[in-house]
Amino acid sequence: MKETIRAKLSKLSARLEEVNILLSTEDATKDIEKYRQLSKEHAEISPISLAYKSFLEGEKNIEGAKELLDDPDLKELAEDDLKKNLEDLDRLEADLYRMLLPKDPNDNKNVYLEIRAGTGGDESSLFAGDLFRMYLRYAERQRWNVEVIAESITGLGGYKEIVVKLSGKNVYSRLKFESGGHRVQRIPATETQGRVHTSACTVAILPEANEIDEVELSHDELRIDTYRASGAGGQHVNKTDSAVRITHLPTGIVVECQDDRSQHKNKAQAMSVLAARIKNQKISAQQAEEAATRKLLIGSGDRSERIRTYNFPQGRLTDHRINLTLYKLQSAIDGELDELLDALTTEYQTEQLTDIMSSQ
Repeated sequence: MKETIRAKLSKLSARLEEVNILLSTEDATKDIEKYRQLSKEHAEISPISLAYKSFLEGEKNIEGAKELLDDPDLKELAEDDLKKNLEDLDRLEADLYRMLLPKDPNDNKNVYLEIRAGTGGDESSLFAGDLFRMYLRYAERQRWNVEVIAESITGLGGYKEIVVKLSGKNVYSRLKFESGGHRVQRIPATETQGRVHTSACTVAILPEANEIDEVELSHDELRIDTYRASGAGGQHVNKTDSAVRITHLPTGIVVECQDDRSQHKNKAQAMSVLAARIKNQKISAQQAEEAATRKLLIGSGDRSERIRTYNFPQGRLTDHRINLTLYKLQSAIDGELDELLDALTTEYQTEQLTDIMSSQ
């Protein structure tokens, strides 16, 4: 282990002792906000300190096993013990490096999932529907809540656009690498000559802003229009101007919401989506700045960037960013995405570890 990393771990262990003392004082709860911060810090440092303690014990065990190698009666036992302890130490070291990786402040956030049809006409809209159902099934497996915010349904049952809110544990952490261009290769249902067509959709994963104020939305920079929501006809046609369209003038971002019959609720939902889109724009700008100094294996998250191909004739799913091909396309479409998402996370963490190692 590098001495700079060892020094950082020692410092964290010392800090944990300080936090333990501060939390155990009689007046620890007098300042509730400070108490919460200390408790959070304790929760973050404790597992790292515990792992480092195990690492140091492993080093002692290795030294003890080496001392026994000179004893003919214990040599064989010592060699086995040494091998096992070296393997355990390597694993512990890798775990410690992983624990020291920078935390993404958005990992625990809920997200807005936006899917838009791209090139390919009706087939692209149908593919957008397939992607929506894929993420919906994955959300069900994760026991996340799903709320449709806005949708534009085509005549064939596809979507020109659909925006949903996904709420639950580690939603952004699991889906943050899904933003980008998704391409499908298959024979459309409307194709009479059996030819394979290529269509595309764009997906955006937007972390929810905790508060509208986090993005600083000024009413002077907003144009808010209300209009009558479109419906299926008959008694379901909305007879009031409940639909809301909000335009953020500085960026040109436009958000529409008409899913609810309440104008107040539609406006609140639209403001929340707008805040998430502006926040995502800031994140993208930050990623672009990072990309200028180092390679990002997982890509910039740009919606125009092609990240994945779904080839139905071959039953193949390929993620182009990490050169991963899985012949489990139907399983993925059915919402079994963990293998793919785990691979993306591992590649990203590997890149982060490489950066940490090279910068020390």
